[in-house]
Amino acid sequence: MNAPFSNPNMRGTRQPVFNLPPVVTALIALMLAIQAGQEWLLGADARIQALLNFAFIPLRETHPDIFVGVVQFGEGARVWTFLTYALLHAGWLHVGLNVIWLAAFGSPVARRFGTPRFLAFAAVGAVAGAALHLAIFPTSEVPLVGASAGISALMAGAARFVFQSGGPMWSLGTFDAYRQPAAPLAALVRDSRVVLFLAVWFGTNIIFGITGGAGVADGAVAWDAHIGGFIVGLLFFPLFDPVPARRR
Repeated sequence: MNAPFSNPNMRGTRQPVFNLPPVVTALIALMLAIQAGQEWLLGADARIQALLNFAFIPLRETHPDIFVGVVQFGEGARVWTFLTYALLHAGWLHVGLNVIWLAAFGSPVARRFGTPRFLAFAAVGAVAGAALHLAIFPTSEVPLVGASAGISALMAGAARFVFQSGGPMWSLGTFDAYRQPAAPLAALVRDSRVVLFLAVWFGTNIIFGITGGAGVADGAVAWDAHIGGFIVGLLFFPLFDPVPARRR
């Protein structure tokens, strides 16, 4: 999917630092609208049915017979819930935290990738998170919800280019900063700033796994889904990146 990145209208221009890309704003609005709909429009039974239809449930994948006659859409839910779970959240605190991370780390990736690649990249991260969760907890009947795995992929993608010289972190508001060629992964992990970011990120998720959320979430934190999305985002970034890679 590599192709030259060129937008003459962006060359040499600047934009407000806190101006979110339209696709990020749209995703935030969609997640908030879905949460509001769950809280204010649906009754208790309807909320449970929404979870059964759109949340990712590992047990459904390994023992689909248990869900026969329970889920309205039958076998289809075994496919689309690998992605649709990312649009549901466990509460306002959960969606609020994800909105903050999406705005912070999704924005630089959206500006670099453009809308189609950005959405595809986030979707691959969400699917990878659900897949790793399934591999580790194949018989879990607890619904998995939240955009964290897709956002983790965006975090990893942002780490591939924002820290380097001339990148967005050092040239805030300059569109040229988003066109800086990304260094190879082998060179990236020798950057102390990136290593610190990775250490803090993985350390935080390990703590979440040990403590079950450390009191910052409405329920248990799916640390494994986060890690699945992050690793895929880190490794698959070159497949989506429209900017020609930097030569070794």
